[in-house]
Amino acid sequence: MSPELFEYLSQLSRFFHVLFGILWIGLLYYFNFVGAGYLKEATPEGKKDVLQKLQPNALWYFRWAALFTFLTGVYLLYYVSLIPQAYNVGISLGATMATIMFLNVWLIIWPNQKKVIAGTEDAAEAGAKAALASRTNTLFSFPMLYFMIYSAHINFGNDPLIVGGEFGPGWTQPALWVGTLAIVLIELNAIFGKMRKFMESVKAVIHSGLVLTVLMGLLVHFH
Repeated sequence: MSPELFEYLSQLSRFFHVLFGILWIGLLYYFNFVGAGYLKEATPEGKKDVLQKLQPNALWYFRWAALFTFLTGVYLLYYVSLIPQAYNVGISLGATMATIMFLNVWLIIWPNQKKVIAGTEDAAEAGAKAALASRTNTLFSFPMLYFMIYSAHINFGNDPLIVGGEFGPGWTQPALWVGTLAIVLIELNAIFGKMRKFMESVKAVIHSGLVLTVLMGLLVHFH
């Protein structure tokens, strides 16, 4: 493959990555900031109409946008890994959160939403599981989007992952491990639901997402 073609494919992949990402995260915010509030206040007839007519269509775009965002992102990671000093801790943490968000969509949100739409006996519990994973994705989306922008526009080469840096080889960098640990702990809550009540609050999720973004941003920038 010629360098020109390789570069063109990377730019094309970046375009589709952003396009599918807008669709995915846009629907994520719709579900959490608009749809969830409406379903709490809707009449039984209105709720049934949303679940039977609107939700399946919205979830179709939601899950496939997540998949194609992930796939185009994988290609971009490969492209960035070939550029010296470009693949850094910020990209690694952002990609980790994005991957977990993608898996949450396909392994937790969609399977449980199918039960809600079908009205199964465990629909209430399934809905709670889907909602918690969706809230977790919303929480992750803030620092994930920050690192997506940071890594592309504010990378001074002070946090390389592969070639190492101030702390030696990339895998020994404290920012990578501390950030990864925080991500894992938050995801464990999404799976086991120990802080489900806290995550039910949209304001709490937004505020927590912004705080997490600031802390992770400082951690990576000044590590």
